[in-house]
Amino acid sequence: MAAKTPPAILDVDGEEVRISSPDKVVFPEPGITKLDLVEYYLAVADGALRGAGGRPMVLKRFPRGIDAEPFFQKRVPENHPAFIDTATLHYASGTSAEEAVIRNAAGLAWIVNLGCLDLNPHPVRAEDLDHPDELRIDLDPMPGVEWSQIVDVALVAREVLDDVGLVGWPKTSGSRGLHILVRIAPEWDYKQVRLAAESLAREIENRAPGLATARWWKEERGESVFVDFNQNAKDRTVASAYSVRPRPDARVSAPLSWEEVRTSLPEAFTVPTMITRYAEIGDPHAGIDDAVGSLDGLLRLAEELGPAEKPPRGGDGSGRRQSLMPLIEVARTKTKPEALEALETWKAHHSEVAAQLHPADVMIDGMRGSSSLWYRVRVNLQHVAEGERPLQEDLIADYDPWAGRVWPKAER
Repeated sequence: MAAKTPPAILDVDGEEVRISSPDKVVFPEPGITKLDLVEYYLAVADGALRGAGGRPMVLKRFPRGIDAEPFFQKRVPENHPAFIDTATLHYASGTSAEEAVIRNAAGLAWIVNLGCLDLNPHPVRAEDLDHPDELRIDLDPMPGVEWSQIVDVALVAREVLDDVGLVGWPKTSGSRGLHILVRIAPEWDYKQVRLAAESLAREIENRAPGLATARWWKEERGESVFVDFNQNAKDRTVASAYSVRPRPDARVSAPLSWEEVRTSLPEAFTVPTMITRYAEIGDPHAGIDDAVGSLDGLLRLAEELGPAEKPPRGGDGSGRRQSLMPLIEVARTKTKPEALEALETWKAHHSEVAAQLHPADVMIDGMRGSSSLWYRVRVNLQHVAEGERPLQEDLIADYDPWAGRVWPKAER
């Protein structure tokens, strides 16, 4: 058995940070190790801290590598070093957690040592947990949508922001989509910020019908770019600027100038290329904290648009939403590979139906469980002739993410 590599002890601006298993390969394809990731974050520290510094964050840990499901840790480890601050967040569920707050490069190195790849901060500062200072626009493409369509929607979003006196700062998500960040004065609560984001999304859809959608229910979006306003709801986090994403090529969430949005592709930005880019041009979002705006314009737009259309409710007394689409559920699984396998099993059983499906008709959704994701597989039969649609069958897999969980008793 090979001897275990001793930890690396780094001096990061006067703080000692211990990196265990520094030569552990995290990204096999490009051969990037754990220590390489630490050095990446130190190389882009100013930019990464501009996006995540001073904000409580959820720790998204990958202890078994990028091909295994991560787990989400809200509570900061008890033995955290003195250079890690904390803030206690109270969630909509009624629970609370003391979360980590990083403020320096040493904090970035410490986060990576825990097995975190991307940074997932809340849109609030630790000094004011009730009033977001960042509105987040998440342009999430449905299956079948090309990058050029995302770019077109981003430019429409910029026009709407200009019209309401706000400045947007674009970045690749590090996956398939694009984020636009907007600094706002911390004068509005979560409910108002979410309403402003929803109104922005609806106006983008109004200006780019067919290209963009603000429809919350996935089966109603078609092959469009979903402007995900619900990322502004309380308890939601997104991967911040310079975050490394769990993709085989070690892709990162890259801040862009608006001129670059037209010409850049997400796959161009990886751990190695970003180190070079940052050394050459610095951070395109360097001015974001000087562009603080007001939500007044978006809230006026909300009044002009009126309440968003609500989906009908079922008639069974449950109060649950009733879909207008012919949906069937295929499986619930613990991992995404299991979800894909279940989908292929269903397609094999219904090959003639599967041939009629459009890309956006197949929905594999990552659902948040108690501490990790689970996956739900659904099929929208809207493009299948009514007489040929299969009925709902027993689920091919029926994973219960809540099995065995003991819920705390409510206080009386």
